Amino acid sequence: AAVAVKSARGSYYDQFRGRVIFPIIDIRGNVIAFGGRILDGKGPKYLNSPDTPVFKKSRNLFALNFAKASKEPALILAEGYMDVVALHQAGFVNAVATLGTSLTAEQARMICQYAQEVIIAYDSDGAGQKATNRAINLFGEIGGKVRVLKVHDAKDPDEFIREKGADAFRR
Repeated sequence: AAVAVKSARGSYYDQFRGRVIFPIIDIRGNVIAFGGRILDGKGPKYLNSPDTPVFKKSRNLFALNFAKASKEPALILAEGYMDVVALHQAGFVNAVATLGTSLTAEQARMICQYAQEVIIAYDSDGAGQKATNRAINLFGEIGGKVRVLKVHDAKDPDEFIREKGADAFRR
């Protein structure tokens, strides 16, 4: 999972040092990779395990192992780990996210396997809107039912829930 990587000098170091670590768990409950968010602002914001024989970013979703057991008819598709963690803490255990990449057709099909519809809750910035349009097209190609949640007065679901609470997000 590339937790320890070899440096140019031949020594090994912790690739995820200085980061909050998120385990990537498959639908059977096995830890198959890791994602890390930087704490001090130096380096890439997110770092993920590379694809391995047991982990393919394009074939997995963060927190699907929890969301698939939800009684909700829809899955909430958020942009990142922190949004999903905030959503789960607020009681929305039907939230998932891609793994540092754009939504793939395989992930869209997986979402449609576990839910009657998907609610796209990407960030409100330009990149989030572009990703939303791309996701709408992907779900449209496979016949998935899609709704888009526009988060007003916040950049993402995490910020919205922190500022306005779970009930406001539910509405």
